[in-house]
Amino acid sequence: MSKRKIRTFDEIQLEHYKKHPRELKSYIQVALDEYQKDGNEKAFLSALSVATRVYGGFSKLSRETGLNRENLYRALSDHADPKFSTVIQVLNTLKLSLKIA
Repeated sequence: MSKRKIRTFDEIQLEHYKKHPRELKSYIQVALDEYQKDGNEKAFLSALSVATRVYGGFSKLSRETGLNRENLYRALSDHADPKFSTVIQVLNTLKLSLKIA
C-alpha cells in the first residue's frame, strides 16, 4: 500500500497563488487594508512572505534586493518589526507598490 502524501496549507497556498498571480496581489492588498484598520502587522508581513515564496524564495529575493537572506526571512516573520525601507525594497522587487487612495 502506498502512502498518500498530504499537502500542507502552505503548499496549497503557494500552488494556488503561482497559478493566480492577480489573486496574490489582492491578498496582499487586503492584508495591507486590514493592517491600516486594526494594526495587524503580522498578517501583512505574512502576505509578503507568501509573495516572496511565490516569487522564488528568500534566496532569490536576497540576490535581487542585495539584502541578507536571513535578515529578509526575519523581517517578514510573524514577530518582526522591519524597517519601512526594507518593506519598500521587497515590494519593489516583487513589482508591487503602496498607493494612497
